[in-house]
Amino acid sequence: MPDYPFWLGGVSASMAACCTHPLDLTKVRMQTLRSKDGSKRPSTFSVIRYSIGKEGLRSLYTGLSASLLRQMTYSLVRIGSYEEMKRRMAQTGSSSTWKLLLAASAAGGLGGIAGNPADILMIRMTSDSVRPPEKRYSYPNALSGLVTLIKEEGIRGLARGVGTNTTRAVLMNASASQVGSYDYLKTLLLRYPIPLVNYQLRDNLALHVVASCLAGTIATTICSPADVIRSRLMSSSGTKKPLDIITRSLQNEGPMFLFKGWTPAFIRLGPNTVLLFVFFEQLKKGWASFTK
Repeated sequence: MPDYPFWLGGVSASMAACCTHPLDLTKVRMQTLRSKDGSKRPSTFSVIRYSIGKEGLRSLYTGLSASLLRQMTYSLVRIGSYEEMKRRMAQTGSSSTWKLLLAASAAGGLGGIAGNPADILMIRMTSDSVRPPEKRYSYPNALSGLVTLIKEEGIRGLARGVGTNTTRAVLMNASASQVGSYDYLKTLLLRYPIPLVNYQLRDNLALHVVASCLAGTIATTICSPADVIRSRLMSSSGTKKPLDIITRSLQNEGPMFLFKGWTPAFIRLGPNTVLLFVFFEQLKKGWASFTK
């Protein structure tokens, strides 16, 4: 077993989410807002300005309880299971790149399934204020929202959008995790100097920021279509299917609807990745000192 507890990844992800939640909220609101024919799509700044103007600065942290519940399910499982898979492969001497990539994808899928109920709650809570009053869920917090969700939609309601959510989680974990584009780009930046300025980075915070931003560009673009469809499925309470969402959105908004919320998602992913791993490493060191 690793020399730190299984839940440490979830705690570090929760700490990172506290810093980047306003961008998560902005992304979800942009993804769930329906553009009418000929209308201009809302920008990141206009959504943030609207949220603050209508509800105040504190509104940017609406749904934080659901976000923390998500990190303590989705991130806890994906990070913890990946670390365990990596440890077992290291013991058998079979930790090749493609096997680690497969492990990251499997861990992402498990995390997507585990975190699906919390994802539904987070999307509904963060998008509530941009919905018509009669269609709002008005969950006061994640736990009461979970009870209401089960009462009104049954256990099956917890699996709403699980297919697109799991697909997104697999893509995200493989493309933005330690063994995906993040790790690959970090290795390249350590091996070769940056073009034009001829500067070679060292393995420090600056390297992590640069690699995270580059990996974030790749991961955000790859995951955006699944992310938008997931948000729209989870924000609804009817029996809509992914194909219904895609068909209707394509007719009303065109193919670019698949990239709604790309900007805040990109801005969030880089800092979130850096904060997650910085907190994770510090918590591991702290745990090691505590248990000595």
